Amino acid sequence: KKEFLVEISGTTVTITCPLTEGNIVWEPAATNPESNEKYVIENHNSSPVNVSCSSGGKKHRLYLNARVCTNCEELDTLAVIGIITADLLITFGVLILVYYFSKDKGKASASAGSRPRGQKLQRPPPVPNPDYEPIRKGQREVYAGLESRGF
Repeated sequence: KKEFLVEISGTTVTITCPLTEGNIVWEPAATNPESNEKYVIENHNSSPVNVSCSSGGKKHRLYLNARVCTNCEELDTLAVIGIITADLLITFGVLILVYYFSKDKGKASASAGSRPRGQKLQRPPPVPNPDYEPIRKGQREVYAGLESRGF
C-alpha cells in the first residue's frame, strides 16, 4: 500500500500523491500545481483539511491535521538528546561545586569553633549576672504577684 508524502516547511505544506501514472486530479482543486502529483498549500492556517487525489479509477484520501508556524525550527532527535545531556551535566557540575565549597566552609567553622573551647577550659567560668540570681526563700513575696499565665 502506497502512502502520501507530506512535507512541511514554515507555513507551506506539500503533499505528494501515491499515484504516479495518469492525470492526477486533486480535491479540493490545487491552486499552485507544482507538478501533477504534488499538491501545495501555502500559508496553511493549521486547520484540518481533507485532501484526495485520484487517477483513473483509483482514489486516495488524506486527512491533514498539521500544525504549522512561521518561526518554527525543527530539531532532530540527536540535537534534543544533546541539549538534555548538556543540561544534566551542567546541573551536576554546579551541584558538585556547591558540595565541595560547603564542605570546605564546614571544616573552617568546625576548626574555629574547637579553639575557643580549649581556651574556655583554661579560663575560670564567668561570674553569674546578679540580675538572674536564683530566688531566695526570703524574697518569694516579691515575685508572688507574678503568676504564670497559660498561653
